[in-house]
Amino acid sequence: MKQLILIFGILSLVVLGNSCKDDDAEFSDCWRTPNKTQLKLQLLEGPDVTLPSKISIFFKVTDANNNPVGYLKEDNFVIYEKGKNDSCPRVISKFEAKRKISGRQQVFNHSTLLVLDLSGSVLEQSLQQVKDAANAFVDQIVPPLPDPSIAMGIYWFDGADKLHELKAVTTSLVELKNAINSLNQNISNDNSTDFYGAVIKADAKADSILAVYKAVDVASAVSVVFFTDGEDRANRYPKQTAYDAVAQSPKEISWFTLGVGNEINSIDLQKIGRNGFFQAASISQLTNVFKQIAQVVNNEANSYYFFEYCSPVRSGTNNGLIIEAYDGNEVGFMQASFDATGFTGGCQL
Repeated sequence: MKQLILIFGILSLVVLGNSCKDDDAEFSDCWRTPNKTQLKLQLLEGPDVTLPSKISIFFKVTDANNNPVGYLKEDNFVIYEKGKNDSCPRVISKFEAKRKISGRQQVFNHSTLLVLDLSGSVLEQSLQQVKDAANAFVDQIVPPLPDPSIAMGIYWFDGADKLHELKAVTTSLVELKNAINSLNQNISNDNSTDFYGAVIKADAKADSILAVYKAVDVASAVSVVFFTDGEDRANRYPKQTAYDAVAQSPKEISWFTLGVGNEINSIDLQKIGRNGFFQAASISQLTNVFKQIAQVVNNEANSYYFFEYCSPVRSGTNNGLIIEAYDGNEVGFMQASFDATGFTGGCQL
């Protein structure tokens, strides 16, 4: 058993070396860094300190291609601390430091905004297929029994200078599907396509959702999913304004686009879909592609982690912290620091 523990300790230091390439000169003498596929841990909030010695940190995990990495457990993470007497960060075992990933309902909310193109071409040619695909998408995202941490709103656009609300953000699967099934060919009075305007207004809507949860101290993220079968025809807003809205939106907002048919503007959709652009060659493929996007959105929702642990450190105002994540052969890390002034025993999670 002692040999196994020693081997694990050596492997942990070797793997940590795979994560720390040139990111901080302070740690450059602690390990070497061979080439390896990386995970990316993006710090969103924290670390926050709660006496007697609890550290809380909120972050997102993606792979080397910026795809979300969801459903990691406590065992996928290793904690390293660097105190005043440590020349290098040291592994903190689970026996020294209890740790947990908190339930999403208590600490995190994920909302999806489904934005549908209901311009004239859709209403006249493919409305039923869009309804079927949207229903399939909702089924994949929203659980049958309401989960307060998973919500969705459905919006649509045509040629008007407005992002129309079909169903406000809700946790009710039944209400979302009833709203989709209520769509009919008479819903729009403007057959044009104000795509850029819809993007700008969807960005404002996503921002407002984040602000609501921030006001009650709940971490949150939003996925915006756009469907269209064409391109902007209204020419009401400059395309660069829409591009800038997406590029400047906070990292807690993810953007996905789905285009169908041969009249879409792929450049627009790739720019707007900064987290994923999907394409269906024909309307008959729409449901399957919507299901693919749903898988990505589910991963996105579960790639945010609120991680808590009880630190064994009892002093120091600038203690180093590394949290390392493993997913199969991929590994990545992030660095932070915390103030341990007043830390004592008795930490509970």
